[in-house]
Amino acid sequence: MTSSETATGGEDGAQTIARIAKPRPRDAATLILLDRSTGCPRVLLGKRSSRHVFMPDTYVFPGGRRDRQDHALPFASDLHPAVMAKLSAERRAGTNRSARALALAAVRELQEETGLPLGETIGGRLHARLDSLRYIARAITPPGYPRRFDTRFFTTFADEAGIVPELVCDTAELHDLRWHGLDALDDLDMPWITRTVIGDLGGLMHADAGLPFGSPVPFYRSSGRQHLRTYL
Repeated sequence: MTSSETATGGEDGAQTIARIAKPRPRDAATLILLDRSTGCPRVLLGKRSSRHVFMPDTYVFPGGRRDRQDHALPFASDLHPAVMAKLSAERRAGTNRSARALALAAVRELQEETGLPLGETIGGRLHARLDSLRYIARAITPPGYPRRFDTRFFTTFADEAGIVPELVCDTAELHDLRWHGLDALDDLDMPWITRTVIGDLGGLMHADAGLPFGSPVPFYRSSGRQHLRTYL
């Protein structure tokens, strides 16, 4: 055994180090809540704790990793056909059940991180309402981060989803949870992708304030040092 093999465990060790240095993206989902009750659209953002390994002390949308349990979560209404078709066509989602699990993860994370339920509580369990969710972006965390995610961004209007904007409250996951005007975000420390998706969302709303379900979905990923943007 050579000295290099002793240090890395040979080829298997090198592959392990490569996986640690460049972790595989994990499926995740986030939910962008919009409030249009004041006449000027507002978006819900909260600040991540400094204890978080991934993007600490930044303002983000509620969201997180898709868990295995999300495939079995109950739902009161399903995704719009155009949204389901777009998600199911992706290689990493692949089936209606897997596509739905992404949306269910977004709704679950919303409730865990903001206290806002998007759905009906039956027998002590939330049955998610998925029919108002639009699929507006997908992004893969660039290499170099300690954790990487393949995130699908959903959005809906609070009034369509039956959510009362005033009921939002801080949680252990997100604090300083507030509604922000889409044109009043310059002072917030946000990840590049969060600010980019908000810009995309503003453009969609400018074209059609009702946010159509079948709009093209921008897909952000990296190749080398370049940020790439294509459409799904």
